[in-house]
Amino acid sequence: MSQPPSARTGILGLDPAAVDDRALVVGDPDRVAEVAELLEDPTELGRSREYVTIHGTYQGVAVTVASHGVGVSGAAICFEELVRAGVRRFVRAGTCGGLQTEVLDGDLVIATAAIRDDGFTDRLIPPAWPAVADPALTLQLWRHAATTELRSHVGVVHTTANFHPSPVTDEPGWRIFHRAGALATEMELAALLVVAQLHGATAGAIFAVDGNLLTAATDMGDYDPDRAIVRRAKAVMLEVALDALTADAR
Repeated sequence: MSQPPSARTGILGLDPAAVDDRALVVGDPDRVAEVAELLEDPTELGRSREYVTIHGTYQGVAVTVASHGVGVSGAAICFEELVRAGVRRFVRAGTCGGLQTEVLDGDLVIATAAIRDDGFTDRLIPPAWPAVADPALTLQLWRHAATTELRSHVGVVHTTANFHPSPVTDEPGWRIFHRAGALATEMELAALLVVAQLHGATAGAIFAVDGNLLTAATDMGDYDPDRAIVRRAKAVMLEVALDALTADAR
Protein backbone atom coordinates (compact mmCIF):
# COMPACT_ATOMS: atom_id res chain seq x y z
CA MET A 1 0.00 0.00 0.00
CA SER A 2 1.40 3.40 -0.92
CA GLN A 3 2.08 5.92 1.82
CA PRO A 4 0.04 9.15 1.97
CA PRO A 5 1.92 12.25 0.84
CA SER A 6 3.69 14.26 3.53
CA ALA A 7 1.96 17.45 4.59
CA ARG A 8 3.75 20.44 3.09
CA THR A 9 4.94 23.30 5.25
CA GLY A 10 2.53 26.21 5.35
CA ILE A 11 4.53 29.10 3.88
CA LEU A 12 7.59 27.61 2.17
CA GLY A 13 5.48 24.82 0.66
CA LEU A 14 8.06 22.11 1.32
CA ASP A 15 7.58 18.37 1.52
CA PRO A 16 9.45 17.42 4.72
CA ALA A 17 10.48 14.14 3.12
CA ALA A 18 12.54 16.11 0.59
CA VAL A 19 14.29 18.35 3.14
CA ASP A 20 17.78 17.35 4.31
CA ASP A 21 18.99 17.44 7.91
CA ARG A 22 21.42 20.29 7.17
CA ALA A 23 20.60 23.62 5.56
CA LEU A 24 22.39 26.68 4.27
CA VAL A 25 20.16 29.73 4.67
CA VAL A 26 20.70 33.00 2.82
CA GLY A 27 18.75 36.22 2.56
CA ASP A 28 18.66 36.87 -1.18
CA PRO A 29 16.73 34.42 -3.41
CA ASP A 30 19.28 35.12 -6.16
CA ARG A 31 22.00 33.80 -3.83
CA VAL A 32 20.28 30.41 -3.85
CA ALA A 33 21.02 30.27 -7.58
CA GLU A 34 24.67 31.09 -6.84
CA VAL A 35 24.85 28.24 -4.34
CA ALA A 36 23.22 25.90 -6.85
CA GLU A 37 26.28 26.33 -9.08
CA LEU A 38 28.39 24.82 -6.28
CA LEU A 39 26.15 21.78 -5.83
CA GLU A 40 25.74 18.52 -7.68
CA ASP A 41 22.25 17.82 -9.05
CA PRO A 42 20.51 20.91 -7.63
CA THR A 43 16.74 20.51 -7.57
CA GLU A 44 14.13 23.10 -6.66
CA LEU A 45 11.94 22.09 -3.72
CA GLY A 46 9.79 25.17 -3.31
CA ARG A 47 9.25 28.78 -4.42
CA SER A 48 6.93 31.05 -2.45
CA ARG A 49 7.22 34.80 -1.87
CA GLU A 50 10.83 35.51 -0.88
CA TYR A 51 11.44 31.86 -0.04
CA VAL A 52 13.26 29.78 -2.66
CA THR A 53 14.41 26.33 -1.55
CA ILE A 54 16.60 23.82 -3.36
CA HIS A 55 18.28 20.49 -2.62
CA GLY A 56 21.61 19.18 -3.86
CA THR A 57 24.82 17.55 -2.75
CA TYR A 58 28.11 19.16 -1.84
CA GLN A 59 31.15 16.90 -1.90
CA GLY A 60 28.81 13.95 -1.52
CA VAL A 61 26.76 15.38 1.36
CA ALA A 62 23.08 16.23 0.90
CA VAL A 63 22.13 19.81 1.74
CA THR A 64 19.08 22.02 1.54
CA VAL A 65 19.51 25.69 0.63
CA ALA A 66 16.80 28.26 1.35
CA SER A 67 16.38 32.02 1.08
CA HIS A 68 14.73 33.79 4.00
CA GLY A 69 14.44 37.38 2.79
CA VAL A 70 15.25 40.53 4.74
CA GLY A 71 14.22 41.01 8.35
CA VAL A 72 13.86 38.80 11.35
CA SER A 73 10.12 38.06 11.41
CA GLY A 74 9.92 36.73 7.87
CA ALA A 75 13.23 34.91 8.26
CA ALA A 76 11.97 33.20 11.41
CA ILE A 77 9.14 31.64 9.39
CA CYS A 78 11.75 30.06 7.13
CA PHE A 79 13.85 28.81 10.04
CA GLU A 80 10.85 27.45 11.93
CA GLU A 81 9.46 25.57 8.94
CA LEU A 82 12.87 24.14 8.05
CA VAL A 83 13.51 22.88 11.56
CA ARG A 84 10.02 21.39 11.74
CA ALA A 85 10.74 19.66 8.43
CA GLY A 86 13.79 18.01 9.95
CA VAL A 87 16.79 20.34 9.62
CA ARG A 88 19.18 19.84 12.55
CA ARG A 89 22.23 21.82 11.39
CA PHE A 90 22.07 25.35 9.98
CA VAL A 91 24.59 27.82 8.60
CA ARG A 92 23.50 31.33 7.73
CA ALA A 93 25.57 33.07 5.05
CA GLY A 94 24.81 36.75 4.59
CA THR A 95 26.15 40.27 4.54
CA CYS A 96 26.83 42.61 7.43
CA GLY A 97 28.01 46.10 8.21
CA GLY A 98 31.19 46.50 10.22
CA LEU A 99 30.97 48.07 13.68
CA GLN A 100 34.70 48.20 14.39
CA THR A 101 37.35 50.14 12.47
CA GLU A 102 39.18 46.95 11.50
CA VAL A 103 36.08 45.22 10.07
CA LEU A 104 36.22 46.38 6.47
CA ASP A 105 34.66 45.78 3.07
CA GLY A 106 35.46 42.34 1.74
CA ASP A 107 36.31 40.83 5.14
CA LEU A 108 34.55 37.82 6.64
CA VAL A 109 32.88 37.78 10.06
CA ILE A 110 32.11 34.55 11.90
CA ALA A 111 29.55 34.96 14.67
CA THR A 112 29.94 33.44 18.11
CA ALA A 113 26.64 34.94 19.28
CA ALA A 114 24.03 37.53 18.33
CA ILE A 115 22.79 40.53 20.30
CA ARG A 116 18.99 40.20 20.34
CA ASP A 117 18.11 43.76 19.34
CA ASP A 118 15.64 42.38 16.82
CA GLY A 119 12.18 43.11 18.24
CA PHE A 120 11.01 39.55 17.62
CA THR A 121 12.82 36.88 19.62
CA ASP A 122 11.44 38.26 22.90
CA ARG A 123 8.16 36.74 21.68
CA LEU A 124 9.82 33.31 21.73
CA ILE A 125 11.80 33.44 24.97
CA PRO A 126 12.64 36.14 27.56
CA PRO A 127 15.47 38.54 26.63
CA ALA A 128 17.83 37.13 29.28
CA TRP A 129 18.24 34.01 27.11
CA PRO A 130 21.45 34.27 25.02
CA ALA A 131 21.48 33.68 21.27
CA VAL A 132 24.67 31.61 20.97
CA ALA A 133 26.14 29.88 17.92
CA ASP A 134 27.13 26.23 18.12
CA PRO A 135 30.83 26.11 19.16
CA ALA A 136 31.81 23.16 16.97
CA LEU A 137 30.16 24.63 13.89
CA THR A 138 31.70 28.02 14.61
CA LEU A 139 35.11 26.40 14.84
CA GLN A 140 34.57 24.74 11.46
CA LEU A 141 33.63 28.09 9.93
CA TRP A 142 36.75 29.68 11.39
CA ARG A 143 39.01 26.87 10.19
CA HIS A 144 37.71 26.98 6.64
CA ALA A 145 37.75 30.79 6.53
CA ALA A 146 41.40 30.70 7.63
CA THR A 147 42.30 28.79 4.46
CA THR A 148 41.10 31.64 2.21
CA GLU A 149 42.94 34.80 1.24
CA LEU A 150 40.37 36.98 3.00
CA ARG A 151 40.78 38.51 6.43
CA SER A 152 38.33 37.06 8.94
CA HIS A 153 37.06 38.15 12.36
CA VAL A 154 35.37 36.04 15.03
CA GLY A 155 33.05 37.44 17.69
CA VAL A 156 29.64 38.79 18.65
CA VAL A 157 27.39 40.41 16.05
CA HIS A 158 24.38 42.68 16.45
CA THR A 159 20.98 41.69 15.04
CA THR A 160 18.79 44.72 14.42
CA ALA A 161 15.16 45.13 13.36
CA ASN A 162 15.76 48.09 11.04
CA PHE A 163 18.09 48.84 8.14
CA HIS A 164 17.50 52.54 7.50
CA PRO A 165 18.08 54.88 10.45
CA SER A 166 15.25 56.74 12.13
CA PRO A 167 14.82 60.39 11.12
CA VAL A 168 13.87 61.39 14.67
CA THR A 169 16.15 59.60 17.14
CA ASP A 170 19.44 61.22 18.08
CA GLU A 171 21.73 58.21 17.93
CA PRO A 172 21.49 54.85 16.14
CA GLY A 173 21.06 51.93 18.52
CA TRP A 174 24.11 50.09 17.20
CA ARG A 175 26.53 52.63 18.71
CA ILE A 176 26.25 51.20 22.22
CA PHE A 177 27.05 47.74 20.85
CA HIS A 178 29.98 49.15 18.89
CA ARG A 179 31.34 50.54 22.15
CA ALA A 180 30.82 47.14 23.80
CA GLY A 181 32.87 45.45 21.07
CA ALA A 182 30.33 43.94 18.67
CA LEU A 183 32.02 43.25 15.34
CA ALA A 184 29.17 43.88 12.93
CA THR A 185 25.45 44.34 12.48
CA GLU A 186 22.93 42.32 10.44
CA MET A 187 19.20 41.53 10.53
CA GLU A 188 18.38 37.83 10.97
CA LEU A 189 20.90 35.81 12.97
CA ALA A 190 19.35 36.17 16.43
CA ALA A 191 16.15 34.55 15.17
CA LEU A 192 18.06 31.64 13.63
CA LEU A 193 20.05 30.97 16.79
CA VAL A 194 17.02 31.16 19.07
CA VAL A 195 14.79 29.02 16.84
CA ALA A 196 17.55 26.43 16.48
CA GLN A 197 18.23 26.35 20.21
CA LEU A 198 14.55 25.97 21.11
CA HIS A 199 14.25 22.98 18.76
CA GLY A 200 17.49 21.29 19.75
CA ALA A 201 19.21 22.07 16.45
CA THR A 202 22.65 23.64 15.92
CA ALA A 203 23.39 26.83 14.01
CA GLY A 204 26.28 29.07 13.05
CA ALA A 205 26.86 31.99 10.72
CA ILE A 206 29.37 33.66 8.45
CA PHE A 207 29.07 37.10 6.87
CA ALA A 208 30.70 39.09 4.11
CA VAL A 209 31.26 42.71 5.11
CA ASP A 210 29.65 45.13 2.64
CA GLY A 211 30.27 48.42 4.46
CA ASN A 212 31.23 49.96 7.78
CA LEU A 213 28.71 51.97 9.77
CA LEU A 214 31.43 54.02 11.45
CA THR A 215 32.32 55.66 8.15
CA ALA A 216 29.06 55.34 6.17
CA ALA A 217 26.76 58.25 5.47
CA THR A 218 24.26 58.70 8.27
CA ASP A 219 21.33 58.18 5.87
CA MET A 220 22.98 55.07 4.32
CA GLY A 221 22.84 56.86 0.97
CA ASP A 222 26.29 55.59 0.00
CA TYR A 223 25.46 51.93 0.60
CA ASP A 224 26.57 49.81 -2.37
CA PRO A 225 26.71 46.04 -1.83
CA ASP A 226 27.55 45.28 -5.46
CA ARG A 227 31.21 46.35 -5.51
CA ALA A 228 33.76 43.83 -6.76
CA ILE A 229 35.43 43.47 -3.35
CA VAL A 230 32.08 42.56 -1.79
CA ARG A 231 31.10 40.19 -4.59
CA ARG A 232 34.38 38.33 -4.10
CA ALA A 233 33.79 38.05 -0.34
CA LYS A 234 30.27 36.71 -0.91
CA ALA A 235 31.56 34.03 -3.26
CA VAL A 236 34.24 32.92 -0.79
CA MET A 237 31.71 33.04 2.06
CA LEU A 238 29.39 30.58 0.31
CA GLU A 239 32.14 28.02 -0.19
CA VAL A 240 33.30 28.37 3.42
CA ALA A 241 29.71 27.98 4.61
CA LEU A 242 29.18 24.79 2.61
CA ASP A 243 32.52 23.36 3.71
CA ALA A 244 31.69 23.97 7.39
CA LEU A 245 28.09 22.76 7.05
CA THR A 246 29.17 19.40 5.63
CA ALA A 247 32.54 18.89 7.36
CA ASP A 248 31.27 16.42 9.94
CA ALA A 249 29.80 14.16 7.26
CA ARG A 250 32.83 13.96 4.94
